[in-house]
Amino acid sequence: MTAIRQRKKGSTVPRPHPDHGTLPAPLVDRFGRVHTDLRVSLTDRCNLRCTYCMPAEGLDWLPRPDVLTDDEVVRLVRLATERFGITQVRLTGGEPLLRRGLPGLVARLAALDAAPELSMTTNGIGLARSAAALREAGLDRVNVSLDTLRADRYAEITRRDRIGDVLEGLRAARDAGLAPVKINAVPVRGVNDDEIVDLTAFALEHGYRMRFIESMPLDAQGAWDRDRMVTAAEILDLLRERYDLNPVERRNNAPAEEWRIGATDARVGVIASVTRPFCGACDRVRLTADGQLRTCLFATDESDLRALLRNGADDQALEAAWRTSLAGKGPGHAIGSAGFRRPERPMSAIGG
Repeated sequence: MTAIRQRKKGSTVPRPHPDHGTLPAPLVDRFGRVHTDLRVSLTDRCNLRCTYCMPAEGLDWLPRPDVLTDDEVVRLVRLATERFGITQVRLTGGEPLLRRGLPGLVARLAALDAAPELSMTTNGIGLARSAAALREAGLDRVNVSLDTLRADRYAEITRRDRIGDVLEGLRAARDAGLAPVKINAVPVRGVNDDEIVDLTAFALEHGYRMRFIESMPLDAQGAWDRDRMVTAAEILDLLRERYDLNPVERRNNAPAEEWRIGATDARVGVIASVTRPFCGACDRVRLTADGQLRTCLFATDESDLRALLRNGADDQALEAAWRTSLAGKGPGHAIGSAGFRRPERPMSAIGG
């Protein structure tokens, strides 16, 4: 792992294409946004049934042959890093820890010539037994979803009694050095909005970094209700009753606004996707588990890279398809406007 980590941390200068020796040409859309962050969904399957995400009976999962193979994932990530200058790759799901052989796939991504910073978003179930192996393979950090500290409430929200596994997974990730370990929570009015301060205090106590995310209309049931969404302003008002918050300069095009707590190095973040959208500075592009390229979380169309891969397309054809897709990226998600259309896929099938 040491050799991989040293090479990754030293990879600050764009590397030439191995085929023709030129520097990567950035993925720039028609609004001038440069894309450096790739979200890769490894599966649409999940072992929870969160009420704000999917129905109790779950969803119809993708047939396994439809899911990208490890070789296909590695090829597309290699293309993204070498030809487009992608510097950050986040592995998502569904629940990415359900992907068989995940440490091996992480190791292959970490060993790429233009290796990106590798992170993962997970529900934390199974992290206790895999954190050390993932760190050894080259994973840099994790975000763990945890919406409550109460066991009964966790079981009610997720329809599974697994909070103990999540807490154990958080500890294992911290001990393995997957830092900073971030906790993601989605406050919902009347469900868990009374725990915003408690979750922050828990994160501070254990050395994690707390982030709150405004709920978005991406549930499979189509039951999202803006009135139940707890806004960023409300979250910050509650936190300021307990803490002295000092704004931190936003890093690149990071989705989270962060505040330093008092004079400490501890931070809390808020992702205000609905009330304070950051679409104008978006640097993200998404790849679904079945190989569909999405230019926005709320995109209503996709580009089929899997079909190109399996029909023998060379790297030039894949690059052309990727750039054509980015050229059509819209200015923003337009939630709340008359023209807003929900994507057909729910969050679990898109990848966070």
